Amino acid sequence: MINKKRNIILFSVLGFALLLMFFLDISFGSVTIPFKEVYTSLTGGNASKSTWEYIIINYRLPKAITAVLVGVGLSISGLLMQTLFRNPLAGPDVLGLSSGAILAVAIVILGAGFLPLFLNEIVVSAYGIVVASTLGSIAVLLLVLLVAQRLRNTMAILIVGLMFGSFTSAIVGILTYFSSAEQLQKFTFWSLGNLGNLPWTSILVLAVCVVFGLFLSMSSIKPLNALLLGENYAKSMGLNYKKARLIIIFATSILAGSITAFAGPIAFIGLAVPHIAKLTFQTSNHAVLYWSTFFYGAIIMLFCDIASQCPGLDTTLPINAITSIIGAPVVVWLLMKKRNFQ
Repeated sequence: MINKKRNIILFSVLGFALLLMFFLDISFGSVTIPFKEVYTSLTGGNASKSTWEYIIINYRLPKAITAVLVGVGLSISGLLMQTLFRNPLAGPDVLGLSSGAILAVAIVILGAGFLPLFLNEIVVSAYGIVVASTLGSIAVLLLVLLVAQRLRNTMAILIVGLMFGSFTSAIVGILTYFSSAEQLQKFTFWSLGNLGNLPWTSILVLAVCVVFGLFLSMSSIKPLNALLLGENYAKSMGLNYKKARLIIIFATSILAGSITAFAGPIAFIGLAVPHIAKLTFQTSNHAVLYWSTFFYGAIIMLFCDIASQCPGLDTTLPINAITSIIGAPVVVWLLMKKRNFQ
């Protein structure tokens, strides 16, 4: 009863913090807009300046929504992977999906110089990069599902994902060695991640993918609780282990693959956020962890976006740099408290 009341209070605080961070993310930026004007625009009114309203509705609001989708999707997929592999350092990229997307984008950007000029412009466009990233993630997804069907050992799937990541890194290294400075700059900017510049149509597609992935992961809450004590225990409880594993892998693939396609590779969120949720709520029940990870993912991603904008300055830092600055100390701290991993 005490834990239930405590959880209600914590979730209420997280709900309020999410709304506050969402509002602050829209309010802060290189252009100073009064809070009252932001509130007026968001509630359907007209801001006193048309430029303010344009910035809020067409730039900051889409970016804030993207931040929520990215934070929630990566955090939940990280929770799924950590439970499935029973590895506290597992993240959404352990299956190699991000590596597949990175390789496809590297081939498009760094290898576009070998194409005719008119094809080069089409392929290296924003939509061309999204399509390439999506196809790369799907190709790895099919490979992982094929491996999952053939291998009984879950750790073998983890090793396959890590080996594929090493393989793609080598190919990307070869491509970068033969690329021009302009191509390298474009690829580097993409790899640093970007929450802005997404049109509403792209945000809608991303939202559909994330919601579908969240629905699949939500249906896996009971299997995840059974998997906490190992594969054999889960099977003894009547769990169809092979089916549950495929659903969890597919949900993670949808979440991580779609986010990488539209926002680029975002580091540490999927790895660090589930641990923050576990430390705060002090439970292993995924019915609680799922929603705490959901809220923390959105809040932390919005905070990172605010920090990346350097409020009051014209400078905007790469989102990946901010997530790494916040996430890396958390992971190091977890390593220092190794006894909690056992």
